Formats: sequence, C-alpha cells, structure tokens
Amino acid sequence: MRRVLMVSFQFPPMAGTSGVQRALRFAQQLPASGWTPSVLTAHPRVHAQTGTDLVEEIPADLVVRRAFALDAARHLSIAGRYPGFLARPDRWHSWLLGAVPAGLKLIRETRPDAIWSTYPIPTAHLVGYWLSRLSGLPWVADFRDPMAHDGYPADPVLWRSFAAVERQVFARAARFTFTTPGAARLYAKRFPAAADRIRVIENGYSEDAFRQAEQTLAVAGCAGRARAAADASDAGDTTVARSTGPRVLLHSGVIYPDWRSPVRLFEALAAAKAEGRIDASRLRLRLRATAHDDFVRALASRLGVADLVEIAPPVPYAEALAEMLRADGLLLLQSNDCNDQIPAKAYEYLRARRPVLTLADPAGDTAQLMRRAGLPHNAALEDGPGVAAVLDRFLDDLFHGRAALPAPPAIAAASRESRTGELARVLDEACAPQMPTAEARP
Repeated sequence: MRRVLMVSFQFPPMAGTSGVQRALRFAQQLPASGWTPSVLTAHPRVHAQTGTDLVEEIPADLVVRRAFALDAARHLSIAGRYPGFLARPDRWHSWLLGAVPAGLKLIRETRPDAIWSTYPIPTAHLVGYWLSRLSGLPWVADFRDPMAHDGYPADPVLWRSFAAVERQVFARAARFTFTTPGAARLYAKRFPAAADRIRVIENGYSEDAFRQAEQTLAVAGCAGRARAAADASDAGDTTVARSTGPRVLLHSGVIYPDWRSPVRLFEALAAAKAEGRIDASRLRLRLRATAHDDFVRALASRLGVADLVEIAPPVPYAEALAEMLRADGLLLLQSNDCNDQIPAKAYEYLRARRPVLTLADPAGDTAQLMRRAGLPHNAALEDGPGVAAVLDRFLDDLFHGRAALPAPPAIAAASRESRTGELARVLDEACAPQMPTAEARP
C-alpha cells in the first residue's frame, strides 16, 4: 500500500462550496485503490462558513493536519481594508506559513510516496510546490478549473500572480490533472512541454452520499418516487412519469450575477406567463443556496416572475441531494466564458436521474457532458430566443411525462469511485521513474 499526502484548503468543516467533495471523496476511497492518504488542510477559523455534516464522513483512521491560516479580508483588515500584498495570490496566502512546516512534519511521520495538491486557491499549489521541492517527493497538481485565463482574475496584478504560480507548478510537478477536457487542452497549449503529463479527472458524485439522501427521503415518506425513477433508469427507461401538482424546477447552488445570471431564463418565464402557458399553480422555479439572494430577488421582481421563483436557503449536503431526487426537473446554468468548466453539481444531477434543462453554450464542456448523457434540452445561457424555445420544449415534455432522464452508462461513469481509480493511476504514474523536471534540468 502506497501513501499520499493530500494538500487541500477545501476540506470539512468548510461549507458552502461543492469543492469540498473532491478531496473528501478521494480521501475516503483511495485505500480501495491501493493508496493510503493523509490530509494537510487549513485551520477552520479561515473559513467564512462551516458545517458539521461532512465532518462525520471523514474516515476515523484518516490523519488530518490543520495548519495555521488567516483570511486577510476578515482577520488582517482595518476598517475593511488591508494591503494588497497580503492577498496575492489569494486572501489565504498566510496558510503557506503554517502549511509548509506542518506538511514537512507530516511527511516525516507518514512517509508518503507522493504529494497531491488541489486548486481552488493558488496557495494550495504553492504549498505543494515547496513540500515537493524540500522533500524531493513526486507531486501531482490538481487544477480543477483554469487558474489564469482571459478576463480572470480581472485585476492585472493578481492575474500576473496567478500566472507566476502556474509557471512554478509546471516547472516542478510530475503530473497535472484537470476536471474538463477543455481546461486540459488550454494548458497543453500554454505549456506544450508538459502536454504529455496532463490528465483529465472529472468531478463526480458519491454513491454513499446518495444512499444517505435516499434514506432521508425514506424518513420523509418520499422514497417510493425516487426509487421508481432509479429503477426506471436502470431498466433503460429514459422518460419520467408525470406527477401531480406544480412542477418543481430546481437549481441547487451558487448563481453568479456575471457567470450564471438567470436573466434570459427569467425573461423567458415572463413571456410564457404573459401568454398563459405557465403560472404559479403549474411551475415553481426553486433556487437553492444562490449566495446572491438579493440579486436574484430583485431580478425576479423586475421581470414580473417573483410568484414563480422561490429563493431557498442552504441545507446540509444530504438534504440537498434528497431535494434533487424529488425535484421534477433540474436546472444547470453556465456562461459561455466558462466553456472549459463543468459545475460539480452536473454529475450529481446525473445521479439524481431527473430531467435536466441545461443553459450553457452548446460548444462548451458542460453542454457536451449533458448531451452525451442523453439530455437534449440545451441552449446557450446568453441566447434569449434560444432559452425561450428550449424552455418551452422542456416544460412541454415535463408536463406531458416524456422528459428524458440521464442514460445509465453516463451515470455509472460519473461516480466518485470511478474517478478515484483514475487518480490512483495518475499517482502511480507520478511515482514511476521519469525524466527530471524542468526545474531540475541543467
């Protein structure tokens, strides 16, 4: 059994982001693929939002070290202001001061064969870089989404800081993983010398978490419907039976005013409402945990669809999955400047086995994933006429019980267990004899 030190800023009890799932599920499942993990993360004080539900899922025998870290915006500001250098490349850069010595101690204690770090913040890769450089251990850098790309970060000084971290990573790491094919292609062009060491490990869903969600439904007396949908999908039935009452179309997670704005969708709902095709007795659009409730509420009011839109607060993860299982349909939003990214919820939507309305650029990775899964209702988020047309088709199919469900092979391929096996193979590659990194070459 080999050992890996996992460096992840996002780890329970952090809450409010789906990013926690990637590191947690890998840590749970790697032993079945021949790797024993330990985790280096940040002290909980650094997280703006925490919860206890996922803490209970941390394996009892998993070594977790929580290093000193501060959030510059909350801990180092005076009257809401703080020097910019304290937040480059990110507001949690102080984690580097605690994580490197804590990580070196953990390396001495656990003697890992490899280091893995994951990016939702650049400092995570700086920690991986220094631990690899100081220990000599092979390192796998997990980027998830692109780091520095067109228009992001908007601040040019911060953009250069992100780009500098990228150069350090690609000079040192043995392998690089991304969650989408588009992101992998982008970095293969940006760093052609490393193209043969870039791999794609998509996000996924946790079957164990969905079992908990189904138990939640059973307690609530709603399991029959979710199980009927699951059985129908397993049997190859790609339609869902009609239910009674208002249909619930659910979006679970953050709605960004810039990247996931529902303005065209709300306009389409307003038009359908004005023409008498929908009303509050037939359709409810539930937006769960938007993180921008005031923006969404004002937009719905301005466009005259407030009676159709329900803004709901965050709930524990198992409850969020249970809500997906019992929804009539699921809504996926992604702007065209995020074509190389796929929201993590997309894989949970597949496992929930519900009809999905995808508002994302048909050329982007998100829309292509859903089409491969047999889900045809798609239009670009920014395309007003396209959104109106696909909304009409989707609701017509939903109301008449013929909306397509995800194909079983696509559901099976998206499991976290499958993704963990892919990570184990990448770790094996990183530990194999290899050419020196660019940093080590004369």
